[in-house]
Order: sequence, then structure tokens, then C-alpha cells
Amino acid sequence: MKKKQCIAMLLAGGQGSRLGRLTTNIAKPAVSFGGKYRIIDFGLSNCVNSGIDTVGILVQYKPLVLNKYVGTGESWDLAVADGGVHILPPYAGETGGEWYEGTADAIYHNIDFIDMYAPEHVLILSGDHIYKMDYNLMLEEHLKKDADLTVSVIEVPWEEASRFGIMTADEEGNIVKFSEKPKEPDSNLASMGIYIFRWDALRKALLEDHEAEKTGHDFGGDIIPKMLAEQKKLIVYRFEGYWRDVGTVKSYYDSQMDLMDDIEEINIYTKENKIFSNSNMFPPQFIGPDANIRDSLICNGCTVYGTVKHSILGSGAVVGAGSVIEDSIILPNAIVGRDCVVKNAIINEGVVTGDNEQMVSAEGKIEVFGKAKLSI
Repeated sequence: MKKKQCIAMLLAGGQGSRLGRLTTNIAKPAVSFGGKYRIIDFGLSNCVNSGIDTVGILVQYKPLVLNKYVGTGESWDLAVADGGVHILPPYAGETGGEWYEGTADAIYHNIDFIDMYAPEHVLILSGDHIYKMDYNLMLEEHLKKDADLTVSVIEVPWEEASRFGIMTADEEGNIVKFSEKPKEPDSNLASMGIYIFRWDALRKALLEDHEAEKTGHDFGGDIIPKMLAEQKKLIVYRFEGYWRDVGTVKSYYDSQMDLMDDIEEINIYTKENKIFSNSNMFPPQFIGPDANIRDSLICNGCTVYGTVKHSILGSGAVVGAGSVIEDSIILPNAIVGRDCVVKNAIINEGVVTGDNEQMVSAEGKIEVFGKAKLSI
């Protein structure tokens, strides 16, 4: 097997409890986004656009839809013989099987998989972020500075810095301090949860962390502080593009509104660095004679008889006659009946509403209506 310079490990096992009903039956990375995409499409597409052809996807919480969606990886051009995409669930070993105890523990339990490709470097990704990024540029910086670990960071407003893991770096970009959600931050460089490790350094750190008595087996809480204490070479890579953590219903909603309102900042429709998807083949949209659509994204397979304003309709969604959809997201295969009002809301995937229903979020809050009925 050909030795790889860099492979990716994509952490996709999170429950995403803060997303409420959106993740009742589905892992967060498999949640629909932008009509025809799922959140995991961004990490996978970034990999293939960066020339990384070997990706391990670490799954755990309700992985059925995610497993089926990813399949062989063909939709992302990752169905290759010497590499490709691999679904990596927790498994039983000699001492039994158990769920991953943290992000670092998940990678530890897949050391054999990584060793199989003998990479020089390992890219660690989270499966729940929305962004377009060329990982090659980050790898070039990592190699240029001969780093043990490179952490991708983004500048955030100072008043928001206490919400993130914060990296403090010197003028040359060397990390001198890491603070997890500090009350009084001394830096506004927020970790994006994107890491490139020298594999030999990470492998050693994972083995030691596994044997440690007091550890949360987490990259931010344990691995990075330990490497800093050991004076390893840790550097930041400054990212200046669009990046959003869609960990809450509000951030999930806002980032999709950005698709329409900030098209230049997050342009997922360009051919360059395209975002790929394994959405089903749907027929073209059908727009009824009395339909009224303004400032909206309407995916293939949608049927619209009513009014849609500043909203996103996922693939296969239906809007009945007389219904008004405004500032809302209708997830794939959801059917909104006749004479309904949907405003500032999210209609869950596959939900079928009745007629004359009012689905309007309370003031200052974005609500998710209905329990998902999933099909891929």
C-alpha cells in the first residue's frame, strides 16, 4: 500500500443535543443543510478539493443515515482503491467494546487504521462546521515551520472570545497558551477544531493519554495542553474565510440565511472548490400557476403552489396552495399543507403537516416543528 503524506480523520459521532429535534433520529453531520446538502458535505468536499484521498469517518450516535448517505464516497470522488472513504464505528476489542470517551479517544481506537496508511501527517476535522477551505495551504504552513501540531484559527470578536477555545500565539505564530472558553481572554484567535499533527507525535500523545488516570481524552482539554507543557512545536494557521459552528438551532438557521444574504462571503455554488453532495436524483421543480416565490432557494424535486419568501426549500419539499412560507427552512421531503403559515421556523425532514396550521416561532427564538421522518 502506498504511503500517504496526509490522511484525514473526520469526527462525525456527536449527538448534537443542542440541535434538539433535528438530531433526535440522526447524527449532527447528517443533518440537511442548504436544501440539497448535508453538513458533512463540507468536510468531505474540502478534503477532495485539497487532494486528500483517504478519509476515515468516525461515527457513533445513530449513524444509519450517515452511513447510507456516504456510501462508497463516489459522490465526492473518494471511491478509490488505495484510500477512499471509510466509516469507522466503535468496535469490540479484547477487553470488550464501548463508546468513544472523547475526541482523542476516538482517534486512539483507530490507530491501526491510520498505521495501515503510514502517513507522515494526520488532519483531524469536525463534521459539524460550514466552511470552504484548502487544507493544502494549512499543510504547507505546517511543513514550512516543521510543526508537531498546526491549529487552524479564526479571529472572532473580542466579546465572543469567551465562547471558544482560544489560542494565544507570539509574533511568529507559535502557540504559547491554550485557554478553553476563558472568562477574560488574552487573544481572539479561536480554534476551529481543525488540526494537522505529525503522526509520530500524535501517536505518542494518544498512547500516553490512554494510560493517564486523570484525562478527558480530548484534544482541546488534554492533548494540546500536554504537548504545550512538553514544549512541542505548536503553531497557528490563520483562516480568513467563512466559518460557522452550527451547534445550535439559531446558528444552524442563521448560517442558512447567510446562503441568501451573504452570497459573496459563503458562495457554495462556484465551480472552484465545489461542495459535493449525494442528494437523490430529483426531477425539476414544479411551480404552480398561482405560486409566488421571492428571494429564496428552491431545490430540485420541490412542488410549490403557495407563497415562499426569503426561505429555503430542501429537495422534494411541497408547499400547498394558499400557504405562506417566510424566513424559514423546509427540510427535504417535508410537506406543508394548504393555507398554512410558516414564519421564522424550521420544518423537520419528512414531516407532513395538516391544513390551516400556524407554525410560527416565538419572538426571538427559532423553533423546529415536527419529528423527522428520514429517507435517503
